[in-house]
Amino acid sequence: MIIAAAQFLPVPGDIEANAARMAGLLAEAAGRGAGLVVFPELALTHYDLARIAADPVGLAVTADDARLAPVQEACRAHGVAAVVNAPGRTAGDGSRPAVSSFVFGPDGAPLTRYDKVHLFEGEDEVFAPGTAEGRFTLGGIRFALATCFDNSFPGVPARAAADGCRVYLASSFHGTAERVARYGQSAREHGLHLVLANGLGTGGSAAGCGLSGAWLPSGERAVTAAEWTGAEPGNGAELVLTDVRDRITLMSDPAVAAIPVAECGERLVDVRTAAPGLLVAGERQDAPGDFAFLREGVLQRLLAAQESLPDGLRLQFVEGYRPPGLQRRYFEEYTGELRAAHPDWDAERLHRAASRYVSPPGIAPHSAGGAVDLTLVTADGGHVDMGTPVNASPEESEGACYTGAPDLTPAARTHRRVLNAALTAAGLVNYPTEWWHWSYGDRYWALATGADRALYGPKERDGR
Repeated sequence: MIIAAAQFLPVPGDIEANAARMAGLLAEAAGRGAGLVVFPELALTHYDLARIAADPVGLAVTADDARLAPVQEACRAHGVAAVVNAPGRTAGDGSRPAVSSFVFGPDGAPLTRYDKVHLFEGEDEVFAPGTAEGRFTLGGIRFALATCFDNSFPGVPARAAADGCRVYLASSFHGTAERVARYGQSAREHGLHLVLANGLGTGGSAAGCGLSGAWLPSGERAVTAAEWTGAEPGNGAELVLTDVRDRITLMSDPAVAAIPVAECGERLVDVRTAAPGLLVAGERQDAPGDFAFLREGVLQRLLAAQESLPDGLRLQFVEGYRPPGLQRRYFEEYTGELRAAHPDWDAERLHRAASRYVSPPGIAPHSAGGAVDLTLVTADGGHVDMGTPVNASPEESEGACYTGAPDLTPAARTHRRVLNAALTAAGLVNYPTEWWHWSYGDRYWALATGADRALYGPKERDGR
């Protein structure tokens, strides 16, 4: 996944103008391959404590506020998620809002909200503090949220790392390059990929110096934006992008295997007879016909996804169920290929690298009947540009098999966005190293959605 940190100079107090500016930056970031855009602290109103204190109700929003509609529409139109920081309405503590990060998914729907816990001097007279950690999962990556002064407390990133977060997102309003530079130390100390969206301009007694950017877990600065030099409101916008694909939770991660399975007993069905309207590809067929089977619940969700596709497009089913023995063979064969290509890799690295492309046998979604490999085709079965063929390995595709890969053609990016929107809305989750692999009810689905257990475990076909 590519993440963009956005910085721009908001129009003080003009939520509509700033939301429109954010929508434009979301479109630009998506065009450059970004799957998530992070905006600075209080970017929806500008960091102006006196102005917010004078109108705490009018300048505060909720996730369903109509003034945020341009942001949500841009997320939907371009298949990109957004972290928007703004005064957030609260239920208690009088009329004081919170300093809130609203996270919208690539379908425009709210994913979570985080309220800044540690308020800086002066902020505590205007805002109410939050009480909970900021967490969400997107594209196989667990993210942590923090806002400005939160980042002065080492326990905040330490708890994020301990909680399995791989990427740390900071929306801030720092005034000096020295303060911004401290993020590198935090990234290194906690092993996090850290992304900072820092504000621009003056906000009462405070100033935002820009310099948004990202740091690798080593502490090395990966990208940086310009320092603020006094642009007029609405100008000075900049996006900086960083690649966090190495932060994806792989099938080999112990967190996946730790998910318990409460087998629901749902049967495997043959999609060729149970859903004749679903187009089945011919290249993956096996003699027993195992490839064409799926759990009933997965098939029903595929049919719902197909109904939601734009006119002229349909799903093409490539492979579903895979017997555990076959899954084991595929994993061992691919591991052997990697071992031959990289004789210096140890067993742990080989196992992790192999799981980018073939799931470890014990937790494989295909062997549970919960996973399906598929693509888009035209209504008459014609080719659609998806960026790579189905089952292209990371090596042969040079990473283009990753769902959020950069440098795709505009057509491929659009088609992946259409596929993602339809399948996500139907309740399936993607394995982000393979744009074609989607599942429901398995352990990876449970981890990605926050379910406390998987519904499907490894299964042999009845009578075999």
